[in-house]
Amino acid sequence: MKNRTLSRLGTVFKSKTAMALAVSVLCLPAAVLPVSAQEDETVTVGFVTFLSGGAAGPFGIPARNAAELMIGAINAGDVPGQYNTPGFAGAMIDPIFVDEASDQRNADFQRLVQRDEVDMVVGYISSGSCLSIAPEAERLEVLTVLFDCGTPQVFEEVVTDPQYTFRTGGHATMDSVAAARYLQETGVDISSIAGINQNYAWGHDSWRDFAASIMQLDPGSEVATEQFPRIYAGQYGSEVSALLTNRPNVVHSSFWGGDMEAFIIQGQGRGLFDRASVVLTTGETAMHRLGAQMPEGTIIGARGPHGDLAPESELNTWFRDAYFERFGTLPTYPAYKMAQALLGLKSAADLAGTIERDAVIDALRGLEWEGPSGTVTMALAGGHQAIQDTAYGTYHFDPETGTSSLLNIIRYDAECVNPPAGVPSLEWIESGFEGASCE
Repeated sequence: MKNRTLSRLGTVFKSKTAMALAVSVLCLPAAVLPVSAQEDETVTVGFVTFLSGGAAGPFGIPARNAAELMIGAINAGDVPGQYNTPGFAGAMIDPIFVDEASDQRNADFQRLVQRDEVDMVVGYISSGSCLSIAPEAERLEVLTVLFDCGTPQVFEEVVTDPQYTFRTGGHATMDSVAAARYLQETGVDISSIAGINQNYAWGHDSWRDFAASIMQLDPGSEVATEQFPRIYAGQYGSEVSALLTNRPNVVHSSFWGGDMEAFIIQGQGRGLFDRASVVLTTGETAMHRLGAQMPEGTIIGARGPHGDLAPESELNTWFRDAYFERFGTLPTYPAYKMAQALLGLKSAADLAGTIERDAVIDALRGLEWEGPSGTVTMALAGGHQAIQDTAYGTYHFDPETGTSSLLNIIRYDAECVNPPAGVPSLEWIESGFEGASCE
């Protein structure tokens, strides 16, 4: 595979695969369907993730690594189970990687579509990116899969009738509702809560839904303080002081990437984690990176049943082993979500028997498929927004072995922590989770 590096704004690493493999038969659960493609046909996919900056190490690079691993395996037909046929409907994936850490994200997206003539785009970690890109994808009429970003606003407020934009992972409401339920079910005192979340859509939405969920589970609960530092601030002395002064029983944070790791280290140094139960909705990305620096007993989420929270399956075992063998580290949830997006696209293309845009869109809308993290169902936003089960656990570090793990894991069905189709997230929470199925 040959790589070439281009400029930072629209930074791309482009690799081409020159040989198509023979077409086989894809066995889907409900039917046996032919996979058809012309020999030497390729599908050009633009991948957008953080390749530089503070979000690259914990988020962007694992996502890119997973994309490279999955592209090679999908092209070769080496993914186990129902995915063991080559390519997307037989067409070889030809990737272009673009850095999300850009001041011109929309211009970069336009270049992918208009100059590089990609067939589809997979990308975006930041909720700010997704809120900007989703309308652009609709305007340019390009199939775009948002693989990670979490704000519910994408389809609830910004693109309310999506035609070309999909999100193959659950949104922030799932994370917040499950976190609140986990605290209650593990006996944590939730009578006083506080939040420290980034001052943009993701942080505000996450705290809004978490606080509202706590109030439904314990109407007598009080908000001690809510802190919204700017994204990528890096220093949280005044916010930690406010948390310590107000003495909440629970501290909620949806910080991610370098912000989360800085908060953990700074808060631990001042005893915050000893004085309150701290729940980190994206904490899974840091648990192996920080090891002993991650405070014992921290409540950890992975924005879905990913990483150490993923269910056992042949596909999960294959993905973890293949990722570790290639990169020397275990895959975290950004890697899982990238793999999930690519397998969703492969399922849709194989079902359609073509890589033609409208046929893939029709197949992906409302689709259900299996990923390394279990079942994914495109159930919301007219079949353009995924739901799935999720889980939380409590952090433990074993100093003798130097290994990190999660204890007291509780899993929640997708229908327990996601709103029903057509119901806005906050409205659903404030209704008392009407229609939720929690067994």
